[in-house]
Amino acid sequence: MVLEFSHVTVPGLQQLYDAYSFGVIPALGQAVANDRASYQYLVESIRRFPRQEEFSEMIASAGFRSVSYENLTAGVVAIHTGFKL
Repeated sequence: MVLEFSHVTVPGLQQLYDAYSFGVIPALGQAVANDRASYQYLVESIRRFPRQEEFSEMIASAGFRSVSYENLTAGVVAIHTGFKL
């Protein structure tokens, strides 16, 4: 079981999420941790992470069975599950 930041699935919400991710999160990182760059990297790495379906296919191709995922908060995060014995 893996909980990962993921890709928004609700039409229209992506622009709002992008504004928050690229505008607010790095600014908070600067204000709270004096480290804007790390939080900028975080949002950029989330953007590069595979989409839910693609990540599920990657897990399955690695030999996991009963692979599935559940989107939470409109796909902002997703729980991926799979079993390997």
